[in-house]
Amino acid sequence: MTYPKKIDNILVKNIKKIVANAKGNIYQRINNELINTYWLIGKEIIDMENKNNIDNQTSRQIILNLSKQLTKEVGKGFSRSNLFNMRKFYQEYPSVQTVSGHLSWSHIASRHVTILPNKEELIEEVKCIIKE
Repeated sequence: MTYPKKIDNILVKNIKKIVANAKGNIYQRINNELINTYWLIGKEIIDMENKNNIDNQTSRQIILNLSKQLTKEVGKGFSRSNLFNMRKFYQEYPSVQTVSGHLSWSHIASRHVTILPNKEELIEEVKCIIKE
């Protein structure tokens, strides 16, 4: 039985659309998780500073040491500047509900809270998660 080539083209087009939508959904979910994760990291840092009456100089040293230890034990993404940005992110948005699902990485970055990975880094994160 033969059928028109048009059926193949329509089927391929529809499947490609499904895959593209799935990828978009995955990126959005990862985006939301990363926003929540970075917000929580910022909260941990601020809570520790408040609880222990940490001054700015001591905080800088703690973040530098934290950066080294997290990079060694967890991997990339915990540079000193990223940790400072996570801290700032929490300060600017004291409620993660305000941010999660409403702001994109690019919006946050435009507010000079540049803690979000670029698309390539996001893809690498996903690959690492899938391997585990």
